[in-house]
Amino acid sequence: MAVFPAMVVLVIPLWIARNAGIVPSGPTSAQGWMALVGGGIALSCGAALFAATLRRFGRDGQGTLAPWDPPTRLVVTGPYSFVRNPMISGVILLLLGEGLVLRSTPHLLWAGIFFAINAIYIPLLEEPQLRSRFGADYEDYRKAVPRLVPRLRPWKPQP
Repeated sequence: MAVFPAMVVLVIPLWIARNAGIVPSGPTSAQGWMALVGGGIALSCGAALFAATLRRFGRDGQGTLAPWDPPTRLVVTGPYSFVRNPMISGVILLLLGEGLVLRSTPHLLWAGIFFAINAIYIPLLEEPQLRSRFGADYEDYRKAVPRLVPRLRPWKPQP
């Protein structure tokens, strides 16, 4: 179940670090400290968002992130009331955090590539499947809640 996120957030970044010769080191400038603090905040927010979405999938959606056990109910509460793909947003925050903490351009590039892959994959493959599974409820949700960048106020479905 967590194999894909672990590959994206742990295995690939470790491979990037090894191939680019990136060795973690403490900051030596104000800019380095700002990157470290910003990266720590991004890592914390990304981990919390990812964990919250997994709980919602199980509790509200009665499923998992595994393709063979997807949620059977449309999840539109919690983080999902702000953004349609908070799990992906959480992973992107984790990747940005890694890039900032390591002060690594290759890691930040990987975060951008992961974002671009999902910006293409989600509307082409995932959204049509959700539309067919959840119908008009998903369509209303899709129109009101952004895909990857959160809205400022939570969306509440009309009764």
